[in-house]
Amino acid sequence: MRARYVVIVARIREAGAQRDDGAEGRGGSKPTLAEIRASMSTLSLPPPPPPPPLEGPWRSYKEKVASLADRINDAQRPIRMLHALRWEPAIWEGFRKSKFRDLPKMDAELYAKQDLGFDAHARMSDFQDLAEQARRDLGADDALGRILRTTCLEYRDVCKMLMARGTPEFYALSRRLFGSPKDTFPDGTTQVREIAMTLYGLLNNLSDEALGPVQERTLDGAKVVEMLRERFKVYFGDAMVNVTIDDAILADAAAGSDYVKVRGGAMFTPRDVDILEVHEGWVHVATSLNGAAQHVARWLAKGPPRTTPVQEGLAALMEVVTFRSNPRRARRLNERVLAVDKAEDGASFLDLFEWYRTEGYEEEECFGAARRVFRGAPLEGGGAFTKDITYTKGLVSNYHFIRTAIRAAKPELVRFLFVGKVAHEDVPVLAARVADGVVRPPKYLPPLFSDLNGLAIWMAYSGFFARMGSQAIEEYYERMFQYC
Repeated sequence: MRARYVVIVARIREAGAQRDDGAEGRGGSKPTLAEIRASMSTLSLPPPPPPPPLEGPWRSYKEKVASLADRINDAQRPIRMLHALRWEPAIWEGFRKSKFRDLPKMDAELYAKQDLGFDAHARMSDFQDLAEQARRDLGADDALGRILRTTCLEYRDVCKMLMARGTPEFYALSRRLFGSPKDTFPDGTTQVREIAMTLYGLLNNLSDEALGPVQERTLDGAKVVEMLRERFKVYFGDAMVNVTIDDAILADAAAGSDYVKVRGGAMFTPRDVDILEVHEGWVHVATSLNGAAQHVARWLAKGPPRTTPVQEGLAALMEVVTFRSNPRRARRLNERVLAVDKAEDGASFLDLFEWYRTEGYEEEECFGAARRVFRGAPLEGGGAFTKDITYTKGLVSNYHFIRTAIRAAKPELVRFLFVGKVAHEDVPVLAARVADGVVRPPKYLPPLFSDLNGLAIWMAYSGFFARMGSQAIEEYYERMFQYC
């Protein structure tokens, strides 16, 4: 090869000299420079290096996913949905002074005066751009890419919904994001409201007083904070989970990424603390911490609306399977579905307030329950903030997901409900990406999910008893109870 190369170079020099002195023309016997260059193309020389990419160095799949996840988390950080829907304490005072006869003074004009804390139009554009970036970077058919695109578009619609506070459009967007009591389960026929109606009848026949000792509300917020701090130290170990007092929250407690807030003015029973431990701590905080521990799938630390049924349903289910719930608590969660259903069908704030009074609640409790349904929506009825249907909807769907996964010999899918903020359709996709390091298994798991033996047997027997249940058997025992 070297000898041939030397010969070609010599011929190039010769052709150059010949061109300079003009001794030979085109018709001469010596080759032209073009002919020599053509002969050089047959040499096996290495190709030139490719030009650098326009957008910087090569990036791995993991780098692309992690970068998109970081940008999504940054874009959603200033969005505080429930804070944007808050009602000031003066609204309750005004409603009370009207002797509960006038609609509370909360409308689109008042919402408009509450600063969202971010430019909603600009943020909507950001999420749209991120969705398109996910398609370009990961491809239209990539499973994780579809999750990221859907997440971006949901956050975009959350911004749009918050801009529509106090208007009918708010309800339309809420229904798109969180669903409606008229939605059906995967069987295509059973509506969420039908389940809620059935539970309403069952739970109303349960008496708290007859089932066990009635606990008094003797614990103030400060004491509850102290108790939860001690319990979370045991459960989360080195992870720092802050528990603080907050007088501004509407619920008795609320959880964030690494904290739990307890309403300062509320009073609690010991059973309430047990519920807060598993609901806010074992589920909401744990899934946030598991998501934050992801080195690639970092978006799992934050929950768009599509993940709410799994989150709230899993928290409600934890209350049940750990035997920490009680009829009053279960009724309150289930009644939220019925309240949203009534509001959708035209019930006003006043109608809901009166309905809750007929259920035996005190006036301030009735106000708080009706406020949950109407925050962001017009108070005259015909719409609602539908997020609260997710407790019952999620409890039922999580039960069936867990039971099916165990029966299908895929128990690892059950644990991945805790990997972060997920929707059910995300779980198989995420579990499949553990092998290549895209996803890390969840670290913080409740004991009954770390060891699934007990839960598997509970699910098996519950399904068995449901199938073999007979009205005749129940009537036999009812006749026996007549002698009591």
